[in-house]
Amino acid sequence: MAELPKGVRIREVGPRDGFQNEPEVISTEEKVRLIRLLGETGLQRIELTSFVRPDVIPQLADAAEVLTRFEPREGVAYSVLIPNRKGLENALEFRDRFQEANFFLSASETHNTKNVNRTIAESLSDLDGTIGAARDAGLRCEGVISTSFGCPYEGEVPPGRVFEIAEQLAAFGCEEIAFGDTTGMGNPRQVGEFISEAHERLDGVELTAHFHNTRGQGLANVLAALEQGIDSFESSFGELGGCPVPPGSTGNISTEDLVSMLEEMEIETGVDLAKLIAASTEAQKVLGRPLGAHLLTAGPIDWRR
Repeated sequence: MAELPKGVRIREVGPRDGFQNEPEVISTEEKVRLIRLLGETGLQRIELTSFVRPDVIPQLADAAEVLTRFEPREGVAYSVLIPNRKGLENALEFRDRFQEANFFLSASETHNTKNVNRTIAESLSDLDGTIGAARDAGLRCEGVISTSFGCPYEGEVPPGRVFEIAEQLAAFGCEEIAFGDTTGMGNPRQVGEFISEAHERLDGVELTAHFHNTRGQGLANVLAALEQGIDSFESSFGELGGCPVPPGSTGNISTEDLVSMLEEMEIETGVDLAKLIAASTEAQKVLGRPLGAHLLTAGPIDWRR
């Protein structure tokens, strides 16, 4: 096995990526409470919400309220997902409440059109000036490329296309690029080869992996990324989430399963696993159903600790 990172950074995306896929509207009060519980776990990066059209994703219609009402915790970097220039303008009204802006588009023309009703070229044209404006406002910027490892509509997505988009996002001012396996189509061998080339193409850019567990390969893909030196991941507590566009797109990798695996491998996360499980347990109560994270059923392997 290749030498693995000594520690990793995790961005918790459940309050945005996780909640957006829930059919029943979650109250702002409960969202704020769950964000507080996540902040108490030791997670150092949390994505709060997104200023998307409320008629498209009603679950995030309370973005302004969430940003107004949540309690920032010292040592945690909070982020907002930004769909376009209008979304940035809305988010900047609450500039003192978050530190990072995450911008997204797809590497697949079909998925991008279905997701944001734009071609890839149109998305990039908007993001050029939008990312620059976010940088001018003092925000750290991440570019998120969906369907990096495959598209449910087009099938294989050429890695070269993904890297060209990544290079443009970096040129626009993104310090971090996240490669999203939006519907869980990646496999470990593919991920390893992809990340190896990504390092060559994107020298000096923080690379982040964002895996979904749609087909049960999420943590295997994490291991493949770790072996290629990736030390930044995005995940969702309880295994909440999925893509709202194609059917059958289940959740992200579970944050507690990810933390458990990493800690068992002696890779530091800085996360209190017991508090994280407690937060997911509360989310189960709010949603009124079991969540997919394995640790919510099996619990951690305490004897090794």
